[in-house]
Order: sequence, then C-alpha cells, then structure tokens
Amino acid sequence: MALSGLRCRGLVWRLRPGPGPGLSGPRGLPRAPLCCFSSRGGPGALAAAVTAAAKRVTGAYERFLRRRFPRVYVLHQTFTSGIQALVLEVKEIRKIRQKMSQQRLSVQQLPYRDMERLRQFRRDLLKVLPVLVLAIPPFANFLVIVLMYFFPRQLLIRHFWTPQQRRQFLELEDSVRRGAYAAVLANLALAAPALPDPRLREQLRELCQQVQGGAQPRVSQLRTLRGGFSGRPLALETLRAPHARALSRALFLTPLLPLPLLRRRLRSHVLELRELDRALLRLGLEQLDGDELRAACYLRGLNPARLEPPECRAWLERWLRLSGQLAASEASLLAHSTVLLALNPGRA
Repeated sequence: MALSGLRCRGLVWRLRPGPGPGLSGPRGLPRAPLCCFSSRGGPGALAAAVTAAAKRVTGAYERFLRRRFPRVYVLHQTFTSGIQALVLEVKEIRKIRQKMSQQRLSVQQLPYRDMERLRQFRRDLLKVLPVLVLAIPPFANFLVIVLMYFFPRQLLIRHFWTPQQRRQFLELEDSVRRGAYAAVLANLALAAPALPDPRLREQLRELCQQVQGGAQPRVSQLRTLRGGFSGRPLALETLRAPHARALSRALFLTPLLPLPLLRRRLRSHVLELRELDRALLRLGLEQLDGDELRAACYLRGLNPARLEPPECRAWLERWLRLSGQLAASEASLLAHSTVLLALNPGRA
C-alpha cells in the first residue's frame, strides 16, 4: 500500500508541468488558457446573432403579409426597396459633392451622369420637402401616411413607386404636358406678328402652321429662327403671362409663381438643360443604355414609351444638333423646341 502510494505520487509529480510564465497556477496546477475566457469576438458574435434573429423575424413577417395581405406586402416591399435605393443615392450624391470639393469642379464640369443625378436629386428633395415639414408637428405622422397612401404621385418620389405606378404616372404627367403643347403653339403664333423682322415673322407663321398640321420641323429650319427668340417678344425674359405659364406646364414647372419668378425659373431650367446637353455631347449617345436614352428623351419633351432605343437615339441626335449651336441668349428657342420637336416625332 505504501509502495503503491509512492508510485502514484511519483507519477503525478512527473506529469505536473514545471513552473513557467502563464503555465502554472497556485500549487503548481496547470492554468487554463486565458483565451478561453477572452471577450474578444463576443460583440461580433452577439451582433451576428441579433442580425440573424432580425432576418428570421422579418422573413416571417413578410411571409405573413404576402399570404394574408398581398396588397400591403407590395407596398411594404416597395417602401423597403425605396429606402435602400434612396440611401444608396444619398451616398452617391455625397461622393459627387466630395469630388467637386476636392477637385474644385463646378456643376458644369461634371460628367453627364453625375450632373443628371444631381439635378434629379434636387428635384426629388424639393418635392418631398413639404411632406417633411408637414410631419414636424406632433401626431402629424398619421396624416402624412394617409396622404402618401392616397396621393403617391404628388407626395412620393420615384423611389417609392411600384413599377406599375412609374409607368402610369409617367403617362399621366406626359398627358398633362401634351395638353399644354397646343397653348404654347397658339401663343407662339400670336407673338409672331410682333417680331420686328418681316422675314422672321413669315417663317415663324409657316412653322406654326406646319407643326399644327402634324409635321415636325427640320433642325435647319429652327436654326434660321434663332434671332427671333433672343429679343422681344419671344425671349424668356419678355414672355407674356399666358405664354410663360403654358411653357412652364410643358416643361414640368409650376405655373403658379408670379410672372417675374416664373420667367427666371424658365430661364434657369432651360440653361441647366443646355449644360446637360453639352455634357451629353462630351459623353456620346452611344454610351447610354436604353433606360438612359428614354429618360433623356422624356426630359426634353418626347414620350419614349412606344419607341425603341435606336429611335430614341436618332431623335436625341437631332435635338443635340440644335442645342449644341444655341447661345444662352437663345434659350427661348430651346424651350420651345421641347414642343416643336416632340409634338410629331414620327413625321420628321
């Protein structure tokens, strides 16, 4: 028995590790590795677990909506994807602004896509600003949600429209715009007799009759009239109130401003469009995909819903041949060309 006890103690002694830094604890017993009790990776694992749980809850909620309330599910999906698209766009706008600041660039020096993105974001911000102001008072959020549900075209921006709503709203806006084309042509014909040059008076009268008859004018024909749009009565700064309001509706601008502000808004919008055209010329139409071609046509007055990309590209080439040769003082001709070139696109 004593011998056995001595053998056991000798075995234990041989197995006991020697003293060393971090390897032995009290009474020489092995110390457990410190990494087992380290908190490193704990927050990451907790965040991953929370994220996974949130995804499971969201997935269950979406399946419930899709099964029981399919229309609400579509709205939920549209809102979620809209938020994601808006966040990405804000990041892109921030990058563009940072590049402008670092390289000391003006808006006119930006590439076409960056310039167009800034323009569209500013318009979206102006559209949603009244909704944000309306939501400031306490308990006003419920009213805003109701208004956004019943008036999505007026109060929501494009990120929160379903694909069906986008097509429907674009067609509706284009019908309103085309309803103003006749008024623009009528006011243009009324202003023709007041031109000081008899030759320009006759050419403008013939042009109005040609367009009203269903034809589309040639680019060279419009160039010959450029002198008549740089002074009274057709310069943007001198348009009569009915003429300015009809042209504003044709350009998707509010016609409710006072006349001096309305004229100024018309001029700034058309000069911005002229700068976009110059950036598009630098880029080249062959660089645009189908969606970009359609968006460019729509901005310039033409509804591309029933046009193929080659047709859009051909129309934009004619537009750029005119826009690229107009000075800032001839901005009124460019504004009226959104009607003159877009009214009968298939009859050039």
